[in-house]
Amino acid sequence: MAERKVASMRDAIADLVRDGETLAIEGFTHLICFAAGHEIIRQRRRDLTLCRMTPDVIYDQMIGAGVARKLVFSWLGNPGVGSLHAIRRRVEDADPAPLEIEEYSHFGMVCRYVAGASNLPFFPIRSYFESDLPKANPRIVPIRSPYGDEDVYVVPPLRPDVAIVHAQRADAFGNAQIWGLLGCQKEAAFAADRVIVVCEEVVEESVIRADPNRTAIPGIVVDAVVEEPFACHPSYAQGYYDRDNRFYLEWDAIARDPERLELWLNEWVYDLGSHSEYVEKWGDAQWSRLRPGVAMSGEVNYGEYA
Repeated sequence: MAERKVASMRDAIADLVRDGETLAIEGFTHLICFAAGHEIIRQRRRDLTLCRMTPDVIYDQMIGAGVARKLVFSWLGNPGVGSLHAIRRRVEDADPAPLEIEEYSHFGMVCRYVAGASNLPFFPIRSYFESDLPKANPRIVPIRSPYGDEDVYVVPPLRPDVAIVHAQRADAFGNAQIWGLLGCQKEAAFAADRVIVVCEEVVEESVIRADPNRTAIPGIVVDAVVEEPFACHPSYAQGYYDRDNRFYLEWDAIARDPERLELWLNEWVYDLGSHSEYVEKWGDAQWSRLRPGVAMSGEVNYGEYA
């Protein structure tokens, strides 16, 4: 029998995320698990290396709360708004402390995850020709092609200690299903030493087995399953709730002012005991505003064979 892996967010973070480790919270605009980041802040983790293709507002919040010493990324900003100001203060002014950064292109980060997931020593990538990124990042290295006389750039594998991914649903054994916009959650999960799957709902194994093509992450690589509705706010979960663009716009003003940022962290993270309290604090009107209408993705006949 497979092992049931359901845990609370508090226990999953306490057991699997440790000071000084490398952490990836992946999800490309869609399915970004803010609730996990808030619990890491709440538990006052320190000296983390944070990895993400696009450091969204969640990493601005985490870095503003002092959990990280380094950021590995490929594009940095508050989507559609501008800078991530808590990160910018750390990088430009060492305020309140320096933050080490390691930058790649989007495809460079994807290749790093693929190399980590595939147990490769490096991954070749052509898109750094005519780029100035290799000058800024000595980990992007040119090598001679073994099949010709040309040079090709390579990137090192990325193997996080912990990957946290969000899914719409999962069973108790960690088999997680995702639909809608997909990033490199699968690659990050396979590359990581430990994996936490957070989902909108835990469903019976029969539900997963009845719709296997949606299963993006198999339970064999998962260490903990956390059921946490609305865990991605202000990001979104296709079919469950929409992206809260209003929040992203408001965050710009909050993050610009260190005092306002500290007040926000106190009110919405430190003073709350869990993400369910965060959901309750926002109130039903907020979730009604973000809840989408119904648009079914129809069923197909797989065929029954003797």
